[in-house]
Amino acid sequence: MSEDRLFGRLLAVGDAVGWREKLRAEHRCVVFTNGCFDVLHAGHVEYLAWARAQGDALIVGLNEDESVTRIKGRSRPIVAFSERARVLLALRSVDVVVGFAERTPEVLLDRIRPDVHVKSDQYREEELPERSVVLGHGGRIALAPHVAGESTTDTIARILHAYSVHR
Repeated sequence: MSEDRLFGRLLAVGDAVGWREKLRAEHRCVVFTNGCFDVLHAGHVEYLAWARAQGDALIVGLNEDESVTRIKGRSRPIVAFSERARVLLALRSVDVVVGFAERTPEVLLDRIRPDVHVKSDQYREEELPERSVVLGHGGRIALAPHVAGESTTDTIARILHAYSVHR
């Protein structure tokens, strides 16, 4: 079995809010990002490291399985929530993972109230549905550089191609 001390923590929303408030009392900057993180790849790792560098701690809002299916389609997720969370928590950049059932993280952001909310620069800040929640709590939005050619869709396509060619 793995050494739990080497992993971040999977927290329920209420516990994550308490953890965030403890850090706020210590004047530490809390960063939040979210996503499906299905089939983790180098683009995800770079993105999460960039996000963590924007503050003192990183909370990742992780879409639960049913949410991923609504967003990505019936064939997703490839990897179940508990496994996606465990892999994320093994990354040095990730302190806490919190699951959420909605398509977008406004409800979670309203509870956690991070100092910084990170999204990919594939988005425009003014188009983010969560923008008003983040700014309403005095937070800011930071757009992380996108790593071209690194996506879960690209990774799945390479796997399918490899299996179809080598069967």
